Amino acid sequence: MVRWMDDFRRGLFGWFRNIFVAVLTVANAMLVTLRYWFRTYDPQRKTYTEHYEYPELPVPVAARYRGFHRFDLTTCIACERCARDCPVDCIYIGKARVEGRKGFRVTGFVIDYTKCMFCALCTESCPVDCIFMGATHDLSCYSRDGCLVDFARLPLEVAWGRFALNPTAVSQSKVITKPVHDGPNQ
Repeated sequence: MVRWMDDFRRGLFGWFRNIFVAVLTVANAMLVTLRYWFRTYDPQRKTYTEHYEYPELPVPVAARYRGFHRFDLTTCIACERCARDCPVDCIYIGKARVEGRKGFRVTGFVIDYTKCMFCALCTESCPVDCIFMGATHDLSCYSRDGCLVDFARLPLEVAWGRFALNPTAVSQSKVITKPVHDGPNQ
């Protein structure tokens, strides 16, 4: 009987000890959090939109920032390496054989930005360097259809990144019924 009581006390003591260690660990973590919060707290600090004046002025991005793609349809040879190397299969290339010549004509180059994880693997495998990562970071839209960007239907200035890739240009590209440019093998 005494042995059973000793086991019970040891078990009960161990259970309370585990609870005490858990509470002590959480309290220690909260102290670290509070210490860093008090160290970095600044009552004069502005909000993100006050600091960067976001809609009016663009947010400064780093030189190696991987934003929305830039695509040069005039040099693309429709080899589909970028689509094959994409780990999430978000690039769709439409192509048609050019009659009387060698090669293909790009009829559609669609990137689904709901899937894209901006890994830049598509840019590394391109043999003619026609796709790059751009610096545009904001392509917000109200529907998922706005996240499908067909670079073959965008004007070359927008697709190649001379002008900003914005939701207005993307929505206008949905209205165009044929590609803007036929590609290098026209």
